[in-house]
Amino acid sequence: MGGQKFQYDESGGTFFYFLLSFLALLLIPGTYYWWPRKIKQVTVLNECHCGDCKKKKLLLQSNEPWKGTKQLFIKLLIISGWMILILLAYKVSQFDYEYANFDPYEILGVPLGSSQADIKKSYRKLSLILHPDKETGNEKAFMKLTKAYQALTDDEARRNWEKYGNPDGPGAMSFGIALPSWIVEKENSVWVLGLYALVFMVALPTVVGMWWYKSIRYSGDQVLLDTTQMYYYFFHKTPSMALKRVIMILAASLEFEKKHNGEIVERSTDNEEVPHLIKQIPNLSEKNRERPLCFTYSIKARALLHAHLNRIPLNPETLDKDRQYIVKKCPYLIQEMVNCVSQLILLAYARRILRLPNIETIENCMKLCPMIVQGMWEYKSPLLQLPHITEENLKYFSSKKRHIKSIQQFVQLTHAERRHILRNLSDEQYEDVMNVVSKMPHIDFQVRSEVIDDENPTVYTAGAIVTVTVTLVRYTLSVVLGEDTLSDAIKPQDTSNFSKGDEEEEDDKKEELAKKPVWQKQQKKGKKGGKKNTKNQKPVGRTVAAKKSEDKSSNVAETAPSKQEVSKKAAPDTGDESEGSEDDADHSDDDENQHSQGERTSADDDDTEWEKLQRRLSKREKALEGKRKQSHSVHCPSFPEDKQEYWWVYISDRKSRTLLTSPYHVTALVHEEEVQLRFTAPRWPGVYTFTVCLRSDSYLGFDQTHDIKLDVKEAPEVPTAHPQWDMLDDEEEEPEADGSDVSEFTTDEDVEDEQD
Repeated sequence: MGGQKFQYDESGGTFFYFLLSFLALLLIPGTYYWWPRKIKQVTVLNECHCGDCKKKKLLLQSNEPWKGTKQLFIKLLIISGWMILILLAYKVSQFDYEYANFDPYEILGVPLGSSQADIKKSYRKLSLILHPDKETGNEKAFMKLTKAYQALTDDEARRNWEKYGNPDGPGAMSFGIALPSWIVEKENSVWVLGLYALVFMVALPTVVGMWWYKSIRYSGDQVLLDTTQMYYYFFHKTPSMALKRVIMILAASLEFEKKHNGEIVERSTDNEEVPHLIKQIPNLSEKNRERPLCFTYSIKARALLHAHLNRIPLNPETLDKDRQYIVKKCPYLIQEMVNCVSQLILLAYARRILRLPNIETIENCMKLCPMIVQGMWEYKSPLLQLPHITEENLKYFSSKKRHIKSIQQFVQLTHAERRHILRNLSDEQYEDVMNVVSKMPHIDFQVRSEVIDDENPTVYTAGAIVTVTVTLVRYTLSVVLGEDTLSDAIKPQDTSNFSKGDEEEEDDKKEELAKKPVWQKQQKKGKKGGKKNTKNQKPVGRTVAAKKSEDKSSNVAETAPSKQEVSKKAAPDTGDESEGSEDDADHSDDDENQHSQGERTSADDDDTEWEKLQRRLSKREKALEGKRKQSHSVHCPSFPEDKQEYWWVYISDRKSRTLLTSPYHVTALVHEEEVQLRFTAPRWPGVYTFTVCLRSDSYLGFDQTHDIKLDVKEAPEVPTAHPQWDMLDDEEEEPEADGSDVSEFTTDEDVEDEQD
């Protein structure tokens, strides 16, 4: 290692390289991730302008008072960092230019090919100016001048400059440490060691320890592990749990206790306001002596949840703030409850626990989530989820001609009928109702069951693994009706400029809207036991895709000729010989057709297998990416945060009231989502009916079910002998019978030599 030196950076050039690279590593990814981006604002026409939505908007803005200042500070910090990076890059480039461009003619200020006399003359002139003893002297520039003079006057220095670019010849390799030398100086050693000890022995272990002890208290969904253990205890203790009992368990979550959560605020006014609130709520079960259901924090949280569901006004400075915090935490806690109950059911199936929770328990947990999001009980009318609709307005939805119970039925009415029902609302309020309805979901719920990796995927045998593929396609109610925006129906339109085609389209729309739905048709009185005509009845929630498929099938059925017509047209009236020859030709054509059809079916099978493989690969890639939690915003004025639209999908047996699969939480249903649910077929042959359920965690009255029938066959016996296995044994015995010593690596020449 001769000629190598390790030294600290005296001039500071290497340290600038270190700063430049370190700053670039921080700025490039930091600018991409932390630069504030503008969120796309929702247009004013699609916003709801009801009083509750305006209050929620102000509440969301007040929750982030320093958002604008924080974004401005981040922008200034990133811009200043880039400016420093540019200055450092410029300074480093100047260092490189000085060291890389050593031109003695340029330093001496003489042209190329000058004589020795001119070089000496220029050197004397410049040395009188740059000599360190002079007032205008510069030691660094004088040393550079001397090297340039030597490079042009001394033969050896000239050869070194031409060969190595330096009059002194090749320099020794040096490894510089990108730190200034004052760090290792004796008088600064105490301060440097103190800084190292403070950072690496005090600050870093403290930060890591605080993060670790905080993280081990929570599960992956940021729920306290003690809360999860409490859920397991109560759901195992009460396998069949009513809805009000579920609310009691939810209110007893340790996230609402100040000992476990420092964000909880305890006020002196709670001693007066909470008892007054309890008196307004019947059947609160505040005298329950179970722990922790009898604790003060649990009773307060329970009272606030009941006040939220009953829409009781609270003090905005005290109890209403507590209500907002509790309600905000509830969706995550309810999802944890669903996971706990499903785990207990699986443990009961495995005979690890004795009590099997009923399916009503887990469904009551699921029901509670949309109740809290919308701020209403489940027995209330789903129409109360719409803006400006109160209990007083519900009487207009029921009459002798019709009885509207759901939002889907309300949407199927014509504009005139809807406006007549909401005649007590102004045009602006009616427009709010229509805008909210137009963004509500309509799910196309399709189910397909099969046995994957089996010879007959549609044959279900006892004990087989059945895979149920659920395809969810999300539409809005406006798209299902064929209207882009339902609020356009209340706006006056100028029909004077319409063309003839436009008028025909408008007439067709009016005819479609004029058709009354099933529940509006009046039944004839005086007839009993008559059969209902169900041919012309249409389901309430028909999708656009279903309508298109029905239209295509009807067109194909009308245009396709029958086999008899084809045979009549193709069969000419000729003699017997011609008929015989035609029969032979028909047989040959049939054979060719069968052969071509076989090739087509094999090609189709290969295509389907390839498509299945591609689907599996895409599903694996999505699983590796992780779950996204961004779908569509929910209209929920009573919920203090922006709630995204989630769903649960699971399979149940309604006859035995059991759960077959764990509920799958769909959190990214933007347009289409595919879910696979697997369960084991029953052990006994027979016909079974199972129910695939779809539940919303945000809206009431949007749940769907789909029945699937499985004809379970008896499982075939495991084969103990097979002809193919005998053939393999014979092949293994053949070499011993021949008695040949020829190796598998023997060449033809070796065999010929042995024969000779």
